[in-house]
Amino acid sequence: MIDLRSDTVTRPTPAMRQAMFEAEVGDDVYGEDPTVNRLEQRAAEIAGKEAALFVPTGTMGNTIGLQILTEHGQEVICDSRAHLLDWELSMLAWFSGCLVRAIPTEYGILTWDDMKELVKPVGPHWAPTGAIEIENTHNMAGGRVYPQEIIDDICDHAHELGVPVHMDGARLFNAAETAGLPVSRIVAKVDTVMFCLSKALGAPAGSMLAGPRKLIAKGRLLRKRLGGGMRQSGILAAAGLIALEESPKALSVDHANARYIGERLAAMEGIHVNPVETNIVIFDVSGACRVPRELSVVLKVRGVLMNGVNDKLMRAVTHYDVTREQCAEAMDALEQVLRS
Repeated sequence: MIDLRSDTVTRPTPAMRQAMFEAEVGDDVYGEDPTVNRLEQRAAEIAGKEAALFVPTGTMGNTIGLQILTEHGQEVICDSRAHLLDWELSMLAWFSGCLVRAIPTEYGILTWDDMKELVKPVGPHWAPTGAIEIENTHNMAGGRVYPQEIIDDICDHAHELGVPVHMDGARLFNAAETAGLPVSRIVAKVDTVMFCLSKALGAPAGSMLAGPRKLIAKGRLLRKRLGGGMRQSGILAAAGLIALEESPKALSVDHANARYIGERLAAMEGIHVNPVETNIVIFDVSGACRVPRELSVVLKVRGVLMNGVNDKLMRAVTHYDVTREQCAEAMDALEQVLRS
């Protein structure tokens, strides 16, 4: 099967498997797993932050990241299609007791002008703003990358008002590849950042949360509350170290394959494609009088896995387990289905 459903479907590379086999381990809840400790130190260095925490999932990383920045009963500002809002089972409300203040945007990129009238101080009638969350790259906007000047502008204005900023950087290394900037520069002004090892970087599991040392120490306790104390998790951390050091070098290939898919789709009658910047392609099939759910079923019969986002949009995600030739086969199959 040619699997374009997500970059979460990648399989560990031979180097990752060997590192997992040889991993030195200990009890991470006691802070005694040397491989986890190395991963957290290296992740902090790459992000340019004081400390980092290894967590099982990106959802847990976002949940902890916002919990350590906010207080119960506050608001968190984010884009109206943020992963935080639509795909994380309302953990911000369930665990942190915070309300989302969602702002619609065209392509998932919030600006300070979008939110400045909605940032609220403590008052007798409203929930004050506890934090601002930005998603880079933005999943549902088609892997859109935040311009650096917008990130810096949001952080500068927010910090003037005493409001912290969290970045959902699930695919942060894709953003760095497209922006031509080191990860540390992109997240220099945000207070906390989560990035996944298990998406485009290809590790079998795990994400990182990075930020100030005191806050990450608090986050370690929250990880335990959420059931994230994984004991001898150095087996997973070993693959994460390989993912951090080796996988970013190949992301340009994924991006080129995504652009190829976008170009093929744009040439198909009735298909509208969002701008392609990284490894995610979002496209509208309603102009071809087709329904994503039905297309997914028909494509699966032809050996292609691709999911719908809603009743109009579909998503294709490239990763290192799908070659250019397979992308071409997938687009050939879709073209044939649309013509039939």
